Amino acid sequence: MSSDHPVSGMAGRYATALFELAEAQNALDAVAADLAAIAAMLGASGDLTRLVKSPIFSADEQGRAFAAVLDKAGTSTLVKNFVGLVIRNRRLFALADMIAGYRAILARKRGEMTADVTSAHPLNDAQVEALKASLKTATGKDVQIDTSVDASLLGGLIVKVGSRMIDSSLKTKLNSLQIAMKEAS
Repeated sequence: MSSDHPVSGMAGRYATALFELAEAQNALDAVAADLAAIAAMLGASGDLTRLVKSPIFSADEQGRAFAAVLDKAGTSTLVKNFVGLVIRNRRLFALADMIAGYRAILARKRGEMTADVTSAHPLNDAQVEALKASLKTATGKDVQIDTSVDASLLGGLIVKVGSRMIDSSLKTKLNSLQIAMKEAS
């Protein structure tokens, strides 16, 4: 694996192989879009997540089910073949890590960074764009944002960019206040 690729481990090797194939076929963006669609499907479907994570399903069962899902989603042949290989090698449990690895390699190639943003409520497009602009000012790079929702935060955001984390969630502020009050008494 070349030093240009910031991912490691088994999932990183698969991500690197897919990236190199996509780059050779001038399909980096198409593969990224397919992978984003797969990640969204995994996040939205408990049944699909069980299929991916459970060792109970055979490779044939996983292959048939995923082939149907990918056909319905209109996924490219390259990504279908990649997922098929992952299934045959019994590595489907690591698909989400492979997708994240591919995104990291692509972002690095483009000179972008990725920020993981967790909010108490879904962010609208204007909020995401404002956040991207703020992060670009802070980092000097274009920042892609992966959002997730955690209602237990109550309000605010948790932003992770590289090794830095900014936690402005109401939950953390309340916990800090509670600790400060205990120490003061």
